[in-house]
Amino acid sequence: MQGFTVIDLIILVVYLGAVLVAGLFFAKKDMKGKEYFKGDGTIPWWVTSVSIFATLLSPISFLSLAGNSYAGTWLMWFAQLGMLIAIPLAIRFFLPVYAKLDIDTAYHYLELRFGSKALRVLGALMFIVYQVGRMSIIMYLPCMVLASLTNINVNILILIMGVIAIIYSYSGGLKSVLWTDFIQGSVLIVGIVFALIYLMSSIDGGIGAVFNSFWTEHKFLMPDQPIFDANILRDSVFLMIFGAGLNTLGSYVSSQDIVQRFTTTTDTKQLNKMMRGNGILSIGLATVFYLIGTGLYVFYQQNPLPPAAAQDQIFASYIAFELPVGITGLLLAAIYAAAQSTLSTGLNSVASSWALDIQSRLSKKELSFEKQTRIGQYVSLFVGIFSIVVAIVLAQGGVTSAYEWFNGFMGLVLGILVGIFILGVFFRKANTCGAFAGFIASTVVMVAIKYGGADVSIWSYSLISIAVCLAVGLPASWIYDKVTGHVSDAPAFTVYGDFRKKKTADNVQSISRPAAGGNAA
Repeated sequence: MQGFTVIDLIILVVYLGAVLVAGLFFAKKDMKGKEYFKGDGTIPWWVTSVSIFATLLSPISFLSLAGNSYAGTWLMWFAQLGMLIAIPLAIRFFLPVYAKLDIDTAYHYLELRFGSKALRVLGALMFIVYQVGRMSIIMYLPCMVLASLTNINVNILILIMGVIAIIYSYSGGLKSVLWTDFIQGSVLIVGIVFALIYLMSSIDGGIGAVFNSFWTEHKFLMPDQPIFDANILRDSVFLMIFGAGLNTLGSYVSSQDIVQRFTTTTDTKQLNKMMRGNGILSIGLATVFYLIGTGLYVFYQQNPLPPAAAQDQIFASYIAFELPVGITGLLLAAIYAAAQSTLSTGLNSVASSWALDIQSRLSKKELSFEKQTRIGQYVSLFVGIFSIVVAIVLAQGGVTSAYEWFNGFMGLVLGILVGIFILGVFFRKANTCGAFAGFIASTVVMVAIKYGGADVSIWSYSLISIAVCLAVGLPASWIYDKVTGHVSDAPAFTVYGDFRKKKTADNVQSISRPAAGGNAA
């Protein structure tokens, strides 16, 4: 058990330096306005696909996926299969609409569809508050783990992570973020596959012993685990797959950090390749993580447990104390990579959402591309510094519980947004009144369920929020039309639209006002 050595530290430092140099290299072109927020059209689909994967796989997932199967079964692995629902739905219904409308942000669609600046600003604000909280926690948690394994001060690790992400996010916009995400995602993939191979070679009986534990010790599924429950709001494998699919769909269609990747191109073939590539990577690497977790369970039945052997730290402890010198540094860099990818993505998506969804919509005069870019840079700088400060405060202890509650609440509300997107894309007669009514109703219901002690599975939350949004939003739209005499019908912004002729954003917006069926807020 050699632990973290000087050689590993050198590798970690070299890696961080390489990431910074790569980010600045791709930032060398002076991009302004939409190029800063959407790229310059030269980013291959496979780069963006790996970037989406790196964004969705936070370091919390990195540490917890293996921990889940180490301490329990593969039950949570079935949540990854939700992508088999989310990806086809996104490809078939949402991405063609987004591509043909050439949206700038996720919440740009809400303004185009419902003719409401207020709805666009509301969506952006909810995303920004959620994302700032998420970035702080994602800096804090992995740095705490790495600090315990490397004996490096946690505040130093947080500062280094934050400063590097701020520098290349500020300098190069989305193009720099996507390419650095690709590099870090690649490091993650190579490192994890190597860890799996090395682990299996270290187990008496190899991978056969791991598979044997599936049956002899029920490490795959417990015998009493329900596959399907007639009450679809209770835990079952079916609900986990379906609920996780709706959760993932929500990220794909309503979360700016993911939708921003889709705005890099309007070529639906490229978008489809992007999505399929992301699905293969996500399900494949999740399977590798779960194999590692079960492998660690078998390995530590045959060998002494390492220091810091808590469930969510078991994989990081294995990396630090069992892998060869040098490889340890590379794998711990991969954990750092997962955090930095999520952080840089968060900074750029918050900057784009503030500049394009809020500042541009509330400004009395049109902002130039140079002004939009400068605003985005200042926002990424400010938000990055603020997130670093919050992460350091969290690392000192004392406010963790309250802050995690707050972030969980905001994540819940952000998830409710997907109901409005479904309302807009699938129902041509839905209007602004219905969208606001659906949002308010689903928010009230979900907060009551989550914090009122309702006996329903967390995997049913998206299903309930979408159902409530539609159940309230559609009648509210119809009542509004009847009372006001409006006739709401917006086929151009739904799956029923005629997209044979591509519309520019300005043309679409000029059409959207009468279709909204309500006063633009």
